Amino acid sequence: MFTGRLVFAQFMDFHPKYDFDCCVARYRGNYKSRGFSCLDQWLGMAFAQLTGKESLREIQTCLRAMQTKLYHAGFRGRVSRSTLADANERRDWRIYADFAAVLIGMARRLYTGENLGLDLSNMVYALDSTTVDLCLSLFPWARFRKHKAGIKVHTLLDLRGSIPSFIRITEAKTHDVFFLDEVILEPGAFYIMDRGYIDFSRLYRFTQAMAFFVTRAKSNCAYIRLSYRHVDKSTGLRSDETIRLRGPKTSAEYPAPLRRISYFDAETGHRLVFLTNNFDLPALTIALLYKRRWKIELFFKWIKQHLRIKAFFGTSENAVKTQVWIAVSAYVLVAIIKKELGISRDLSEILQILSIALFEKVELYQILTATSQQNENLGLPNQLELFDL
Repeated sequence: MFTGRLVFAQFMDFHPKYDFDCCVARYRGNYKSRGFSCLDQWLGMAFAQLTGKESLREIQTCLRAMQTKLYHAGFRGRVSRSTLADANERRDWRIYADFAAVLIGMARRLYTGENLGLDLSNMVYALDSTTVDLCLSLFPWARFRKHKAGIKVHTLLDLRGSIPSFIRITEAKTHDVFFLDEVILEPGAFYIMDRGYIDFSRLYRFTQAMAFFVTRAKSNCAYIRLSYRHVDKSTGLRSDETIRLRGPKTSAEYPAPLRRISYFDAETGHRLVFLTNNFDLPALTIALLYKRRWKIELFFKWIKQHLRIKAFFGTSENAVKTQVWIAVSAYVLVAIIKKELGISRDLSEILQILSIALFEKVELYQILTATSQQNENLGLPNQLELFDL
């Protein structure tokens, strides 16, 4: 029988404490903490993310029910609803944003060799955003329509492992295209995005940085065809052309040639037109590369279903951003554990198992693997058998 540490404590072994302390010190997070540190706050909020708690009162009730185990789980301060609420309101959300960046760096190194399903060695990213609706009366600072409030989570997703490489949280009224100004471009990398990111002056920055983009073309895009390549129409391709933008404004914003690829998707029955600044990859690879963008849609769907970023524990901007960043940290930490331990289960299964086993004393690897464990015979060796079987 495994008589070691709690599952929650083993889970937090993958939490880089030194880096966390550096993030806390950077923003003086523990200044006048009065016994409830940033680590206690992070553990309490991470517990809520892993177990699906809906309110601060639920967090307090469940953790106090395990009062005798909290010290061994890593808690040093007394967890209460008011203390946790004050910490979420007052402690700088950038502590947890910086720490999430540390975890993202760790996860990306682990998932670098993941198979993308294409004969491509370049880094591939998907850009998109998701809107989280808020109640206008409770979150007036996040107004973006007359009767609605919300925030927008802009994400740059590394498609090798579905790890968010860069995240920015803004008001919901912020247009997606402004996110391109904050993305640090990597030479040779591919960036997949939808039509909401078309701004030719910003896209030309990709060409200048020797990075590649793939996006959908708008129907009113005016261009001149410079040349064309023959395509195999049995693969779904319809055309592969080299073009130059014709509009007086767009031609000045993007003076270089572009590649225009038309593709018929037999699965959906839609005809898709792509624009890219890459002229080397086969046209079919470009089309299949864009189809990999669905991974970021699955990422948004996953975090909304399994993490707590729709029901918030506080109403201030600081509390909302703190909760979102800790949710991202929990997601990435689960991804790190999956890779470090070589777990074959998907992330949702791992999260479901953790949600009911955090305060059990069982080996983390054992409980997360699919191998069945038989009950251990704990009978005394000198106990006589009542019946001979």
